[in-house]
Amino acid sequence: MSKTLLLSIVVPCFNEEPCIEAFVRAVDETKLSDLEFLFVNDGSTDGTLRILRKLAEKDSRVHYVSFSRNFGKEAALLAGLRKAQGDLIVTMDADLQDPPSLLPEMVRGIEEEGFDCVATRRMTREGEPPVRSWFARRFYWVMRHLSDVALVDGARDYRMMTRQVVETILSLPEVNRFTKGIYQWVGFDTKWIAFPNVERVAGQTKWSFWKLVRYSLEGILAFSTKPLQVSSILGILCCGFAFLALLFVFVRAFFFGDPVSGWPSLVCIIVFSGGLQLFFIGVLGAYLAKTYSETKHRPLYFIKEEK
Repeated sequence: MSKTLLLSIVVPCFNEEPCIEAFVRAVDETKLSDLEFLFVNDGSTDGTLRILRKLAEKDSRVHYVSFSRNFGKEAALLAGLRKAQGDLIVTMDADLQDPPSLLPEMVRGIEEEGFDCVATRRMTREGEPPVRSWFARRFYWVMRHLSDVALVDGARDYRMMTRQVVETILSLPEVNRFTKGIYQWVGFDTKWIAFPNVERVAGQTKWSFWKLVRYSLEGILAFSTKPLQVSSILGILCCGFAFLALLFVFVRAFFFGDPVSGWPSLVCIIVFSGGLQLFFIGVLGAYLAKTYSETKHRPLYFIKEEK
C-alpha cells in the first residue's frame, strides 16, 4: 500500500465485545500500513466500550465514537464515514464475516486498477438457515424489478471507497438511509469481489428474521415508488371488476329475477375489497411516514463519547 494514502477502517459495533480484539489482530495480519481503526459503538450493552477504551489507550491507530443509545447500523455507518480521515475508507463488520484478507486486493483495485470502489458479495449462503436464504434472494429479485437501482445479490456492506465517493455519499441529506441502495445510486466505477460465506468468529448475529424483513421494506420504500403505482393499478382493476359485477347483477335481475342468495360470496368479496383498501392505505401511509420523518430533521444519532 502506498505510504501517502491513509486507510480508514470503519467498524459499526453493537455488543461485539468478544470480536473486537480478534478483528484488530486479523487486520494486522494483512501487513497493511498507514491505517486507522474507527469503531462506532452503537449503544452496546456489553463490554464493547470498555474494550475500545483499552485499545485506544495502547494503540494510537484506534479511535472510537460511542452513541448515547442504539441508533442502528445505518446511523453507525454514517457516523463512521463522517469521522473517517483516510484517503481510502472501508466499512466492515467486527465479527470477521468480512474477511480482512481481502483488504490488500481491495487496495490494489483502487490504487493500481483505477476503480473508485471495491465492493464484496457472498458467493454462497452456506451455514445460513434455508428459509432466511430464500427470503434474501427474493428481496434482491424484488429490488431489481421494483427499484431504479440494481442491487447485487449477496452484496455486503464490506466496501472500500475513495474520498470522492465518500464525500458524495455524505452529501445526501436523507434521514431514512438504506446504504446498500445509496452505494448503487451514486454510481462510480466499482469492482466486485466474491467470497464464500464466513461464520462469525464469536457471538450471535444481531439481525433477526423480522429485523431483516423491516430492513428490506426500508430499502424498497427508499428507492422505489412502484408500490404506489401497483396500488393504483390494483385499485383500477378492482373498480372495473366491481362495475362488471354490478352489470351482471342488473342483467340477471332484469331477465331472471333476483332470488335472495349468494350472501356468503358477497361477504367474501366485501372482506377481500376491504382488505385491499387497508393494504393500499398502509402502502400510502408508509411513504407518508417517511416524508414525516424527513421533515422533522432530527439528527440520526447523538455522540456520548469519542476518542
